[in-house]
Amino acid sequence: MSDIAREAAKARRAIPEGVVESFWTGPSGPEPLRRIDWPVAGTRGSILFLPGRGDCYEKWLETLEQWHLEGWSVSSIDWRGQALSGRLGFDATTGHVPDFDLWVEDLAAFWNAWTAERPGPHVLVGHSMGGHLALRAVAQGKVRPDSLVLSAPMLGIHPAWVPSGLLHTVARGIVGLGDSRRPAWKHSEKPELLPHARSRLLTHDKARYADEDWWRERRPGIVMGPASWGWIERALASIGLLEAKGALEAVKVPVLLLATRYDGLVSWPAIRRAARRLPRAELIAFGHEARHEILRESDPVRDRALATIRDFLNRTAPVRG
Repeated sequence: MSDIAREAAKARRAIPEGVVESFWTGPSGPEPLRRIDWPVAGTRGSILFLPGRGDCYEKWLETLEQWHLEGWSVSSIDWRGQALSGRLGFDATTGHVPDFDLWVEDLAAFWNAWTAERPGPHVLVGHSMGGHLALRAVAQGKVRPDSLVLSAPMLGIHPAWVPSGLLHTVARGIVGLGDSRRPAWKHSEKPELLPHARSRLLTHDKARYADEDWWRERRPGIVMGPASWGWIERALASIGLLEAKGALEAVKVPVLLLATRYDGLVSWPAIRRAARRLPRAELIAFGHEARHEILRESDPVRDRALATIRDFLNRTAPVRG
């Protein structure tokens, strides 16, 4: 582990000194969205990190701090309706959204304001659902980063062997049977798993996994459980937009995709197909050594991922003279 990595690890259970937590009001509603910002750090550039479904930026503090120590100005936001950016369902834990368009519009507005106040080059990094939304916003011309990094992006969901169009048809039927805000499962990240097995989907690193529970105990408002059936249906609809002919082929931004072939939450085949369609894509595939949260994995995996991102950004988003 490098000296920078050791220093960054101190942020796993503490907001680093000088980092500002605040709120931002977007175009999709009066409820403010929570954000976190590291100070402007020289001339390397700026990274905006987008977390996944049911996620919060506290889980990613170590990686965000490491990028800052490497010279980047770093920011992250909570998606509307989760963590401390309110709720869109009828209870405090179910993750719901009326449409993914809401999140894309929030991202576009935040990106415009953020890039105006932060030095370039401007890099967008998204994990899981955040990766999906980042890629969709780029594909639709809503944001134009210098480089795009996607960690285990949600470009398809399980069962991966079933076409997403068929899954969407089934989800629409289920949504039609009741309130779209009702939870799709009762436990953890998948209905058949008990809560104690959740870590088997996310990371091999037990200590990093425990960091999330530490933050949840101290900030209970960030806790979120299952997705709603409406979220599932809207997610599949949004996935369909990216699967449409010409959608990804029109993306001119250099894209780095990090994925694991044995991801239990998102579809590896869908990520592989997307990488083939993107004109300037680089795909880095992990095996059984990595679970879904690659940037919260054990040190060998995480170090490899961060080194790959560092090399990619040095080539595609170099320091501006």
